[in-house]
Amino acid sequence: MGEAPVLQTERLILRPFQTGDADAQASMMGDPEVMRHLGGQPVSREEAWRKLLCGHALWSLLGFGYWAVAPRDGGAMIGQIGFADFQRDMKPSISGLPEMGWLFARAAAGQGFATEAAVAGLAWIDEALGAPEIAAIIDKENAASIRVAQKTGFARRECALYRGEPIFLFKRGNAKVQEAS
Repeated sequence: MGEAPVLQTERLILRPFQTGDADAQASMMGDPEVMRHLGGQPVSREEAWRKLLCGHALWSLLGFGYWAVAPRDGGAMIGQIGFADFQRDMKPSISGLPEMGWLFARAAAGQGFATEAAVAGLAWIDEALGAPEIAAIIDKENAASIRVAQKTGFARRECALYRGEPIFLFKRGNAKVQEAS
């Protein structure tokens, strides 16, 4: 356990968070359009900083966590992607499973960055943890994230309840996965 490994794709670098990512994180998480499917409200700079710290700290606690995603040719962070076990109070429970999530700045949307980064992250976790079952929860209205999940091997298993609201539960990996109707 420790720090996030650095992964590279054709266009991206997935790397540990840095203090210099604070402005990009605050801008991304302060954008109402970006946060529309993640609780519906932008977050303060303070809360964005805490979430950056959480993504970084997961690596030392769980052996997996979140990466900052930046263009390979240089520039500021454009998103984040990774795995967590947030011990969510949801039905059905996904506690104990790596939960994949991604978030990208509005300027990075629609360019295939989330799918490209997800493929790299999934290859890493498959190798590091032996192809575990992985969960992802996605707002029912988030068509872009649903497409990323489907392109990267997730299948919608069922509707779930999180914070009293319905949400799609996707799974990928070693468990038998069936498409829910």
